[in-house]
Amino acid sequence: PFVVFTNGTTRTPARLAGTMREIGFGLPDEAMMTPASSAVRVLRRAGHERVMVLGGPGLTSPLAEAGFDVVPPAVGTAADAVLAGWFPEFTMPALEAACHAVWDGATLYSASQTPFFAVDGSRALGTSRAISAMITSLTGCAVRVVGKPSLDALRSAAERLGASPARLAVVGDDPQLEVPMAHRGRSLAIAVQTGLGAAAAYDTLPVSRRPHLCVRGVDELLEMLRGADGG
Repeated sequence: PFVVFTNGTTRTPARLAGTMREIGFGLPDEAMMTPASSAVRVLRRAGHERVMVLGGPGLTSPLAEAGFDVVPPAVGTAADAVLAGWFPEFTMPALEAACHAVWDGATLYSASQTPFFAVDGSRALGTSRAISAMITSLTGCAVRVVGKPSLDALRSAAERLGASPARLAVVGDDPQLEVPMAHRGRSLAIAVQTGLGAAAAYDTLPVSRRPHLCVRGVDELLEMLRGADGG
């Protein structure tokens, strides 16, 4: 069993799974996860009911489907929690609304704290980090990350798979995301070199923070698995 976890919140997990199927990967909806997936688990366990979302349908739809009262970032709107994600339409009135919600007791959550993400061979700013930085600067509050590399993301994936984090293998290409997350959950950390993380990206890290296994790509990992089971 496996899940695919992306930190992107531009689309819902179901839409992302559909895109994967369109390009040839037989991925069922339940195998795709985003920070919206882990946010549902985190917000529910925290007892939040009313959530102000700084983001689009990629965040609002999964939360609404899970039964949360999703409210827009409008001044005067009360909320138990504020969740920041992909939100290029962010405005100063939205910032003011989020700050007032936090001042009134709402907890701040962020889909991701990575500064950039890959787009068409280039990179774009991570809006959730920028937005949450403004809110924390103004309010002095803490921010809790629900996407990678948080334990919340790993535990949500483990729960989806019906296993403990220590029984999972985490495969990824970003030295700042998957490998640190794996170490936090005592999972097997496997780095692939087909994305952001070339082999040299880990050379300067302490041994305790390096991947347990480094492969060129998932094809090499598949060959190793086939050899291990005799298939």
